[in-house]
Amino acid sequence: MRHSSRTAEMMRPLEIITDVNLYAEGSCLIKVGNTHVLCTASVDTQIPTWLEGQNKGWLTAEYALLPRSTQTRVQRETKGVAARSQEIQRLIGRSLRAALNLNALAGFNVHIDCDVLQADGGTRTASVSGGFVALYLAMQKLVNEGKLPRSPVQEFVAAVSCGIIDGEPVLDLDYAEDSHADADTNFILTESGRIVEIQATAEGATFNENEFNELFCLAKKGIHQIICAQKKVLGVAD
Repeated sequence: MRHSSRTAEMMRPLEIITDVNLYAEGSCLIKVGNTHVLCTASVDTQIPTWLEGQNKGWLTAEYALLPRSTQTRVQRETKGVAARSQEIQRLIGRSLRAALNLNALAGFNVHIDCDVLQADGGTRTASVSGGFVALYLAMQKLVNEGKLPRSPVQEFVAAVSCGIIDGEPVLDLDYAEDSHADADTNFILTESGRIVEIQATAEGATFNENEFNELFCLAKKGIHQIICAQKKVLGVAD
């Protein structure tokens, strides 16, 4: 039994609240246990210059920890984006572009902003899962306004963390678990189970193929639950 009384296969409580921003084309607040992330999707027609003439749209992401999202205050990144934030926002961007048909998004540029209000582990995975909901809502708005003939979203995408703690693979690590895990992994998968990205790191001890496969199985179960929650708040039937 984990310190939170969860079993190895149990996710933290998950809540997704949509339309929390009056101005963004799509928005949500995702709560994964005590990790809370505000996700917005903004759409404009300023395509990157390197994409001109290719008849494609684009998506980028930004990620930030708000100053008192952690146990001690973190500095705002006013002098440039820190390396960790850059790595995470690139991950979010790659993950959400995998959900899109960029040709069907031609003429539009989507900006996903993920601001961590409260951090207790798994902020990057929550940002991917919440960012997808904001993206989906923004694409539906473009369709409803007649700016796109159909949504460019091809498939649902979600993310979850897993780790090995005291020799046991567990799902959805909070900060206390993540900080002393022997191995830490992040899985980003599509609804059909296709791999978008896997990040796996041996922190305290190496792990073998069988242990990795156990982590992967846990991740697939967790991502299924997240996608079910995404569909529920978006009113999408299974």
